[in-house]
Amino acid sequence: MLNANQIYEGDAFDLLQKVDDASIDLVICDGPYGVTANQWDQIENIQEFNLRLIRLFAAKLNEGGALYLFGKPDCVDFVDYRPFLTLRSKIVWYQPSRLAQGRRNYTNNYDAICYFVKGDRPPIFNLDAVRVPQLVELEHRLRCERVPSVVNGKYGKTKFNDQGKNPGDVWGDIKQLTYKSKELVSREALNTIQKPERLIERLIKASSKEGDLVLDPFAGVGTCPAVCRRLGRRYIAFEKEKRFAEIARARVQAVESGLRGGLFAYGT
Repeated sequence: MLNANQIYEGDAFDLLQKVDDASIDLVICDGPYGVTANQWDQIENIQEFNLRLIRLFAAKLNEGGALYLFGKPDCVDFVDYRPFLTLRSKIVWYQPSRLAQGRRNYTNNYDAICYFVKGDRPPIFNLDAVRVPQLVELEHRLRCERVPSVVNGKYGKTKFNDQGKNPGDVWGDIKQLTYKSKELVSREALNTIQKPERLIERLIKASSKEGDLVLDPFAGVGTCPAVCRRLGRRYIAFEKEKRFAEIARARVQAVESGLRGGLFAYGT
């Protein structure tokens, strides 16, 4: 078993072999998309690549554990992942600010985040930790709550909650990083590698609890390990590029210094 709270340099597939089976509570997989000119993104068949990962993750996850797999809309469409994990949702991470320069088709304005779970055990889902503001007009909300299926039926628990609502499966409230983002640590990592901390935080809060072990097989510049450390989760992370691994370790150290000093701001 690899030690927790370490960022290991090397190929994810090689390092996954060293992870004990049924030892991981959550996997955050933001790996290749197979659509850019970057060397690390040169994947001949992204669906088969993702299926290979899903098969490996299924062995490493605990029963009831979860996987969030990032990709483009068709990242798992043409493979049968059902023998390994159950797809619960395809979250749309909507980015209206992307340059819409397509001339022959509609421009892709979102990434998919495929949410899988393992086995029949109910997965962790900490709804109260990830609620978002209600944006429904009061009159419409009251009208919806007065229907019989809500007043007397099985949907009674869907009533308005003062803490906010379920974020649903279309997320447009968390924006991509830009060159002006304070948490951007490398221009080379913009968009394709570095994700916003708020985005990773939502996934971790929803599908794990303090002390759980999170696996990040494509750590990049360390967003997931840094957020895990700040939220009291343990992590195991892999990164092939030495320069990114060094940045990731520095981010985690900065978070640890901030925690000791009582600081919890993004980008620390």
